[in-house]
Parts: sequence; C-alpha cells; structure tokens
Amino acid sequence: MDGTQIMTLGLGLEAPWILKDQHLDTSVSPHRLDLYVEAERGSLYPCPECGKACPAHDFADKTWRHLNFFQHHCYLHARVPRTKCPEHGVKRIEVPWARSGSDFTLLFEQAAMSLVKEMPVLAVSRQLEISDTRLWRIVHHYVGRMLGQLDLSKVEAVGLDETASRRGHRYVTVFLDMQRKQEPVIFAIPGHGKATIEAFSAFVAEHGGDPDNVVEVVCDMSQAFLSGVAEHLPGAEVTIDWFHIVQTFTKALDEVRKRERRQQAHPKALRWAVLKNTEAGNLTANQITALQELVSDRSAMADAWIIKEKLRWIQQAPTPRGARWRITNYLRVMREAVTDQPLLKPMAKALNTLERHAEQVVRRWLSGLTNARLEGMNGLFQAARSRARGYRNEANFIAMIYLIGSPVGRMLDQAKST
Repeated sequence: MDGTQIMTLGLGLEAPWILKDQHLDTSVSPHRLDLYVEAERGSLYPCPECGKACPAHDFADKTWRHLNFFQHHCYLHARVPRTKCPEHGVKRIEVPWARSGSDFTLLFEQAAMSLVKEMPVLAVSRQLEISDTRLWRIVHHYVGRMLGQLDLSKVEAVGLDETASRRGHRYVTVFLDMQRKQEPVIFAIPGHGKATIEAFSAFVAEHGGDPDNVVEVVCDMSQAFLSGVAEHLPGAEVTIDWFHIVQTFTKALDEVRKRERRQQAHPKALRWAVLKNTEAGNLTANQITALQELVSDRSAMADAWIIKEKLRWIQQAPTPRGARWRITNYLRVMREAVTDQPLLKPMAKALNTLERHAEQVVRRWLSGLTNARLEGMNGLFQAARSRARGYRNEANFIAMIYLIGSPVGRMLDQAKST
C-alpha cells in the first residue's frame, strides 16, 4: 500500500472521489500540506434534491481546512460539480467530507467540538490555530442541529432559574426537565422575565411536546415567572423551592446587619457567621464566638438571625399538613418579634413574602421537587464562564450551557461515532 492509498483511506474517500495529488510546503510557517481530490472523469453525481445520478454541469474550486498532518496544517482541495438534473435543474452537490457552507472538513469540526466540551473556546481556537469567531460558528451550527432533534413530548415537570451571563444584571433563564436523571437542561434563553416562559412554551410545542401537559413548575418567587407560568403553562402547579425561601431571609438578614452596623460596630467574623448554615459544622472558632456574643447581646441583628435560623423548624415538618401548620405559627410568633422594630423591616418583608407564597411552598412536600440540581448546574455554568473569562455574547454562553447540561453534548458524541 503506497502513500496515496494510505491518505485516501485516512480521508475516507470513496468512489467517484480519488486523491489526485499532494504537496508539502515547508517554506512557509506553519508548514502546509495540500491534498487535491478529484472525481473520476465521466462520473455521475447524485442530485442534492432527489438523489438521481446526473452528469456534471460545471465545477467550482473549493478548499477546506482539515486536521493537522503531524505538525503541518492540512488543506483539502476539490473541484465540486453542479449536477444537471432533468427534474430539479442545476444544483451544487454536497461532498462527503464536509457539510454544506463550511470551510472545514467534518473530521476537523468533530475534533473541535470534542475539545470545546472540555476547554474554553478561546483556548481551543489557539490550539487549532483558527479564530474564535470561526470556531463559535461551528459550535452554534452543531448545537442548533442537535436542538432541532430534541424530543420534548414527555415533559411534565419543569424547573427554571436564572444564571448570570455577565456583569450588569444580565441573565439567562435555564429550564430543566425534572424527570431527566442526566443532562436535564432542555431550554435556555436570555432574560429572566415573563417572556422567557412564553418562549419556553413555544419551544416545547415545536419539539413534539404540549405546554398543557406541564403539570409542575419549580421556580423562585419572581412575580414575572409566576404570572408567566399562569398564562403560558396553564395546567401547571407551582412549587416554590425551599432554597429561595432561605435565600430571601438570608438577604434580609444581611440588610439588617448593614443597617445596624451604622449604629454599632460588629466583629468581622460575624458577617459570614450569620450567613452560614450552623448545622453544617463549618464555622470557625472566631465565628462561633461572634454568634455567641450576638445572641447574648439581643440586638436587632440577633433577632433577625434567630428568625432566619427558625426556618429549619418548618423545613423539618414531616407532612404537608404539618408544614402548613408550622408556617402559620412561625409567622404569628416572628411577626411579634419584628413589630415596632425599624431595623427589622427587611425581616418583616421576608415574612410577608413567605405568607404570600405559603401554599406554593407547601407544594414542596407534595411534589417532592426542588431546584437543587439546577443550583448545582449553575455552579458548572459559572465555572465555565469564569474559565472563559466571560463570553462575548449571551448566545455563546447559552451554547455552552447546552453542551454542559443538555442532551445536546451526548447527541454530538453519538453523531461522531456513526
């Protein structure tokens, strides 16, 4: 077997295509290997529309970047014909080694997509020695193609939350299929309001699903989200994730801390101590001491911290009925603690929020669903954003979200193996 035969096998060329010539130029940097592919004279080509074997009408010279040959850049050249079909007229054929409209071979794009799943796009572009703009073009093509193949006909329970896409309060809303054990992300869109629910509803319908079949939505207490669910997912009950309740009270506690700090100094250790889970056992010695002094001081900050900590009593309720009873009594007792306490207004606001959404919070005990998986995946999304030192635009960030957390990544792997 000679070198031409080896290269032909490596390129996966089949009749009527043959490797006609090759040239290695070491006088340029980087070194360049050019491979010239031609079709055998008199060959017939399949019409792109009907597949009927047709003669060539004319030819155009095309070039594609291929995988490096050792350390040398490799380019594939071919005269690509247009067929003259009696039924469909003159049409440019598609070559078997590259997709239509691409300047890269399929093998190059497959290698690029494998690297993008593991590394920041900018780092991959440097390694492959192409611009990141061209690489993003490849990523968006394959992500879009795989998204088109998603089957959402069985989607019934959905979790949604926002994740920061860049500084300046810019967000992307991510939707999870709560019944998927792996790769649960099924939709992501810029923004974090009612319009994102409407877009998701349309996306489900476009992919074989029915928005009316969605019977459960797990989200935070955003009024935009809640009204969007009521309008565009009318058959869904809403479960307020417990994480967001704790987050609401924690933010209120920090606001009380800031207000009281203007009147009296606090130990530095107290700032983080009051925000931590005391049952997790990760408090430092200084933080434990600061909390002990805080409780004995009986300041507004101490009252706010106790209100936040007593939420665990609700969380530990064994049944929905017990949770409802505990919420009612918790609100009654804690409201007495914040009455006529100006510094505790943030905690009073948090208590009102809990009361307003009490029934949706209780659904946590009925549905058994939480957004814990999405909160965990947010960490992966933000880690990818950090490694990439941010993304040029939200479309790029969303493409990475799909590659990290959706079936798109696995579908790409399966497509490469076929």
